[in-house]
Amino acid sequence: MVTDTQRRWLLLTVVSAGLLLITLDNSILYTALPTLVEDLGASSSEGLWIINAYPVVMAGLLLGSGTLGDRVGHRRMFLIGLVFFGIASLAAAFSTTPEALIAARALLAVGAAAMMPATLALIRVTFEDERERNVAIAVWGSLAIVGSALGPIIGGLLLHWFWWGSVFLVNVPVVIVAFIATMIVAPPNDADPSKRWDFLSSLLALVALVGLVIAIKETAKTDSSSLVISIALLATVVGGWTFGRRQRRLRYPLLDFAIFRNRAFLAGVLAAGFSMFAIAGIQLITTQRFQLVEGFSPLHAGLLVAAVALGALPTAMVAGATLHKVGLLPIIAGGLALSTVGSMLVLTTFDTSMGLLVTGLLVTGAGLGAAMAVASSAIMGNVPARRAGMASSVEEVSYEFGSLIAVALLGSLLTAIYTATISLPAGAPDSARDSLDAALGLAGDGNSSLIVAASEAFDSAYFVVMIVVTAVMAVGATVTGFLLRRHGPGSTLSATTHH
Repeated sequence: MVTDTQRRWLLLTVVSAGLLLITLDNSILYTALPTLVEDLGASSSEGLWIINAYPVVMAGLLLGSGTLGDRVGHRRMFLIGLVFFGIASLAAAFSTTPEALIAARALLAVGAAAMMPATLALIRVTFEDERERNVAIAVWGSLAIVGSALGPIIGGLLLHWFWWGSVFLVNVPVVIVAFIATMIVAPPNDADPSKRWDFLSSLLALVALVGLVIAIKETAKTDSSSLVISIALLATVVGGWTFGRRQRRLRYPLLDFAIFRNRAFLAGVLAAGFSMFAIAGIQLITTQRFQLVEGFSPLHAGLLVAAVALGALPTAMVAGATLHKVGLLPIIAGGLALSTVGSMLVLTTFDTSMGLLVTGLLVTGAGLGAAMAVASSAIMGNVPARRAGMASSVEEVSYEFGSLIAVALLGSLLTAIYTATISLPAGAPDSARDSLDAALGLAGDGNSSLIVAASEAFDSAYFVVMIVVTAVMAVGATVTGFLLRRHGPGSTLSATTHH
């Protein structure tokens, strides 16, 4: 006979498995992309959308799916999301054209958007004791880091033994087990038919968010189109303004802007975004640098950045267990400050000492693990249970946007600085300026001077981008510290912060 306590922790295991699938699929293609692009004959633009279709569609749908979960029940939303995710994984694994794979990735995003707010909302309604809930949410928060760090490693391992479709097919057995387990251990469905889900609001949010993502990505490209940027920004402004105006008029808004007046809630949302910006940015540029400059295999590069996750796990657990005594301020602002120190160590030692570099990644992860785990507690502990779906959706949007902006801006900045700083040796083709990949391809085995010049330019770009990451972490620590300066112990708003 399963006790209530055992049932709660079994539920945490099940929803954590769902979250792990979602975060893995954000990064698992980093190592598989070259292979599947070659096999499917995809263009560079199609390859970009094979990666981006998933986070872009998910970011656009998250706000609506959380509020829809408040209406139809979070257990039901989680189960529906699992079904979509399983079907889309099968479709992606056996895709024969780039278009089919992009469509399957978009369908994966629909399943992920249904599941993700439900995972956190189910924890919120299942764990009534604040201490237990803080630990449970800490486990949940740390998995966002673990999933994104494991993605390149699992992708590399699967590609070593199987064909590229295996990176999607691996989802299916997990989906089946999680579906059966949810039916057994999840609490009764908490549907509230009195809640109104406004489809038009959800559509406007999708238009605004997707428009902003496309504008960011297009602006960061070296061959950007002013027409595409203008249309995307217009969609963002019109969609966002209409969305905000509609929310103020609705009796049951998709997003109640009043929840941002709570400083602890706002600090949690910002900490989630800052943390994912750092994780995605460091992971993206470090895996590239060590594969292209140092000759690491995709698997070895993935294992290197896994140091961030290794550093994050213990601090996430400790932060969740001690939050009721310590409070949000030292863990969130202090965690982001610690990650700033770790980033500084990475940027000063990446080309001189592997030991110090790994130490820097571990310290960065330790800070981010604490901040992310407690950010979730700050968000979910400062809204009433009836707003659980809405609050978790806001957090997921923050996670996705932190990651998306990092990949779009930092990846493009890396290329732009490389192109601007490379000093080509005499006789080297000008196309070597395009990227380090292009330079290595043109150099072949015979032009060592080109390889040295390209590698030095890339290292200069890496150094500048790591300065940007470090500066963003410092800003995050300062802003969250200011917002939480009067916050006492625990995750909920203390008596001194009713402002």
